[in-house]
Amino acid sequence: MMEEDREGLLRVSAHTIRVTEAVRDGDSLTFIVISQKLSGSGEYHVARTHEDFEWLQQCLFSQEEVPGVLGVIFPPLPAKPHLNASTKVLKQLGFLVMGKEWCTYCKALEIYLQQVAANTRLNKNKCLENFLTSSDAPGQQRVRKSIFNRLSQAVEGLRKEGHKDVDDFFQTERDNNFTLTGCSKSATERFLDVVLTEQKLAVACGHLSTCLHLCVEQRDDGTAQAFSQICVKLSEVVDLMKKNFENVAENNLSTLGLGLDLETRYQEAKKEMLYRRTCKLVELETASKNAERAKPIRKAAMDDLKMKSEKEFDQISGVAKQEIARFHSVHVKLLHQALILWCEKQLETAKETSASYSQHLQAFKDLGE
Repeated sequence: MMEEDREGLLRVSAHTIRVTEAVRDGDSLTFIVISQKLSGSGEYHVARTHEDFEWLQQCLFSQEEVPGVLGVIFPPLPAKPHLNASTKVLKQLGFLVMGKEWCTYCKALEIYLQQVAANTRLNKNKCLENFLTSSDAPGQQRVRKSIFNRLSQAVEGLRKEGHKDVDDFFQTERDNNFTLTGCSKSATERFLDVVLTEQKLAVACGHLSTCLHLCVEQRDDGTAQAFSQICVKLSEVVDLMKKNFENVAENNLSTLGLGLDLETRYQEAKKEMLYRRTCKLVELETASKNAERAKPIRKAAMDDLKMKSEKEFDQISGVAKQEIARFHSVHVKLLHQALILWCEKQLETAKETSASYSQHLQAFKDLGE
């Protein structure tokens, strides 16, 4: 019963959702999504395109019936993948475009679905259940225009991100978010540079290893044979260096790289939520001023509009505080897990490489003897 309450109408367990692979279909990718039935008797297997994921995100944005929905920090959907690894695509997707066979991107989509399914304000949406369980493509259904689109149009002239907040809690959160968004983005870009450099070094080591093999001579004299043996051994060592750089880069990519990318996108999602609340605050302040200045004939209508705006603002603020508390606990934990996994992977790789270097060192000693 407790699990049913936690999952709402969803018939799958949030933590069992997996995006196992990306299948190329012409110029697009189709992702295989697997989830465990809540009853424990079997799994759901569905194929989804990125357009289907966008449809789901739009459905979540359109939940006008959910009180305070503007205060939700919506799990961020990764940008649409492109099959050409151009500089522009790399800048847009970063680590997500670098995984072998799109495994890193699949992991990002998997985390997105798990976070949506774990959110008690989002997992009751019937669109989510259809997305995870129906064999039919969900994107064919029409979604009504998002409330966020209309809100954006309504407050187009009130876009004041620097507007002073009436609540010190939210003002502090906005200030901190501004700093953390910049820091997380910078850290992600710098770490991406590290991974790209490691990959370049791996390629350079591969070239050097090949060149050393080309130095091998087939002459019968002892000096030439000794020189050839040294070249072969050096080539093996350089090839080991190549594999080490590749493994370290892959570890960086699949652990801390993915964690930093997720942190950056979530900070942006939090920023969007705080901005929506600020827009509602400006709307409330405008309604309050209009009510104060209203003529007697329009006083009642203006007061009603003010009360409605105040109620909506209070609902959004209440939801936002709960979402921020959850954000601080869940996403610090996710980044912490990424750091731990990163350390474990790199330590494992370092031990394996050290053992191989020891073997090659012994081989060189034997050559000297």
